[in-house]
Amino acid sequence: MGYSIAMPSPLLSRFVKHYWTLENCIPFGQQYIQRIVPNGLIELMFYLGDRPQTRDPQRSITANTIITGHLSDYYDLRITGQLSLFSILFNPQGLSMFFDIPVNELNNQHVPLKYIFKTDTDELESKLFEEHTFAGRIKIVEHFLLQLLKKNGDKYNYERIEHTINMINRSRGAVSIDFLASEACFGRKQFERVFSKYIGTSPKQFLRTIRLQHAIHLRSKGTAVNLTDLTYGAGYYDQSHMINDFQKLTGLTPKQFFDASEPFSDYFSNTPRI
Repeated sequence: MGYSIAMPSPLLSRFVKHYWTLENCIPFGQQYIQRIVPNGLIELMFYLGDRPQTRDPQRSITANTIITGHLSDYYDLRITGQLSLFSILFNPQGLSMFFDIPVNELNNQHVPLKYIFKTDTDELESKLFEEHTFAGRIKIVEHFLLQLLKKNGDKYNYERIEHTINMINRSRGAVSIDFLASEACFGRKQFERVFSKYIGTSPKQFLRTIRLQHAIHLRSKGTAVNLTDLTYGAGYYDQSHMINDFQKLTGLTPKQFFDASEPFSDYFSNTPRI
């Protein structure tokens, strides 16, 4: 198994969190199950080898290039064969600057890129397939993204929503929706509508996801040695609140989740977990 990670160019760093790639071969007759949990980020994934399968038919991966919207719960991927992929992981608000659609239309879905760009997707996939280096693939997708940015880069409310995300990040999700709406100069209902359009999910769901990711990040850093420390360090009211969120978002209690896998936060860390 081999993976690499790279940061975007300065022109795209406001919108793209990072790029990552994976090359992995699962021995014949074997499989690997990866549980995917909400991470607060939207991803554009290029499958250049075998595509994984999902146990949930509503989330089937039906194309080689897909956009995965925000998740409100978990699902499992079954990985077999030769896995070769290249991924663009966007900052929470980043995708809205490239695609002229409300981002909430992607919520809880794997949407083939060809449904959004009917003419450009085949050419982009071919270029990535023919290019075998990570650096070369980054160059290809950055050219693609910069061209989109020229077409769709004028978003009236983008900076207000970006400011809101920065506040959420600083507070690690421990902030009220009313306060965020006030800081963005919106009424609450208007804020919820604009936030959903640019981020792809409601403020309430996004804050729940960020608290989960912060709890995972604290555990990965070893700064929360028990569930009590983790509960209050991650901004939960009490242990039952944290357990309830973990069960909704991961299908497991905190103890089950941390016993099953090494903790890693996609949102608060710069290295993808494989």
